[in-house]
Amino acid sequence: MRKYFVTGLLILVPLAITLWVLNLIVGTMDQSLLLLPASWRPEAVIGFAIPGLGTILTLLIIFLTGLATRNFIGNRVVALWESALKRIPIFNTIYSSVKQVSDTLFSSSGNAFRKALLVQYPRQGSWTIAFLTGVPGGDVRNHLSGDYVSVYVPTTPNPTSGFFLMVPRADTIELDMNVDEALKYIVSMGVVTPEHFDKSQLIDPKKVHSDHPQ
Repeated sequence: MRKYFVTGLLILVPLAITLWVLNLIVGTMDQSLLLLPASWRPEAVIGFAIPGLGTILTLLIIFLTGLATRNFIGNRVVALWESALKRIPIFNTIYSSVKQVSDTLFSSSGNAFRKALLVQYPRQGSWTIAFLTGVPGGDVRNHLSGDYVSVYVPTTPNPTSGFFLMVPRADTIELDMNVDEALKYIVSMGVVTPEHFDKSQLIDPKKVHSDHPQ
């Protein structure tokens, strides 16, 4: 009896959580329909709401915004828009901070959250997975002697909260693991383990060359 119940949980719980997350995302993106005049919304046109229609509208807005800002005129409009926003005292502080974070995270040339590391936390000898976010900057750099890196240590099972640390680069171990694998490992609390890759089985080309001299 207990075995069947646990089996049912293992099947239904991941499905229920996945549907809940998708419903939350779609419900949030559907709010973009509020940008339309009331007479244009599905409720007024056909008499009932269509779930997911706002999600399509949101994705379309994102795509068209990216398309429009790829040319010279679009870049000039964005520059003028950001210049105007920077003149608003409180709004400027929030917008600038969020803009810097988003540019770092979503830029194809950036290294933030593109490397998974092993770091010792919360004490020596205790290891956890962290993500490289960059290097210390500003006045912080003046007070750190040596080569340091900035890392984000996510919590389990919710990786959206965590801790920001600056640690010596020599105290970190870069993992041969992509970010998706590392996140699954963290969220599952170590249950879903990435495929093991034994580097000791690799053949050293230099050794092979020395063993077979020409």
